Amino acid sequence: MKPRLLVDARARLGECPLWCERAGALYWTDIESATLHCWQAADGRLRRWTLPERLGSFALCADDSQLLLGLASGIALFDLARETLSPIVPVDAEQPGTRINDGRCDRQGRFVFGMFNPAEAPIGHFYRVHPDLRVERLPLPPVAVGNSIAFSPDGTTMYFTDSPTRTIQRVDYGADGRIGTPRSFVQLPASDGFADGSTVDAEGGLWNAQWRGARVVRYDAAGVESARFEVPASQLTCPAFGGAALDQLYLTSARAGLDPAALEKEPGAGGVFVLQPGWRGLPEPRFAHARSTRRQEP
Repeated sequence: MKPRLLVDARARLGECPLWCERAGALYWTDIESATLHCWQAADGRLRRWTLPERLGSFALCADDSQLLLGLASGIALFDLARETLSPIVPVDAEQPGTRINDGRCDRQGRFVFGMFNPAEAPIGHFYRVHPDLRVERLPLPPVAVGNSIAFSPDGTTMYFTDSPTRTIQRVDYGADGRIGTPRSFVQLPASDGFADGSTVDAEGGLWNAQWRGARVVRYDAAGVESARFEVPASQLTCPAFGGAALDQLYLTSARAGLDPAALEKEPGAGGVFVLQPGWRGLPEPRFAHARSTRRQEP
């Protein structure tokens, strides 16, 4: 099945697609428009919520009425029905030029995310949010564009990248939170663009959206390419499995930075694409919020 345009969202910077199997819905963010979107599979109905800050990434919660948001300045809980936001837990307040970027829950339901620095200097970090909203800095190298966060099916491996390096790394990841030493998993050639967001299928393959590469690529657990699909949008940002059988692969994209000539060649840029790749995904882990004192660790 070739990729097709599912939603002509025209996002400036579409990101973080997440499939909610309970609602039969796909959520995603347009970061630069500070907007959360939702597409209902049953009838194609679209909803959107305008937020007070740019939304870099987010997580489904055990409570269906909530999402955990990674806003530009910090972490907050969003009540979908009431459209209310909890107080924001600041992140990297000493670096006001950075913002939260890619993020995903680990298999224990803790939210892990990286930071983005528009100047592309490696001054950001990776963080983990615990159920009490405590934010912990992870012992990983500093990054300019923290991206590609994903976890193996058994949760013992974490994948991540600093996008400008074109290197996806892997690291041993313990259920108790301990993290091993990063090692190279995949090195992208310059012709393939930059590693952006990733997701993992049920067999342990890593699917990576390649910014300026107009493709999504699958790598097996050994880092060997096993499939690739060309997509009619050069700035792909992130994949997510979804659909009733988790056999659909959704892809967000961006139109920011494309000139009129490029947009004429890519009319679907900024849209959400879908394809049936021949692999199935896994249900997205959910953040389990425990109401307690909130604090941040250095």
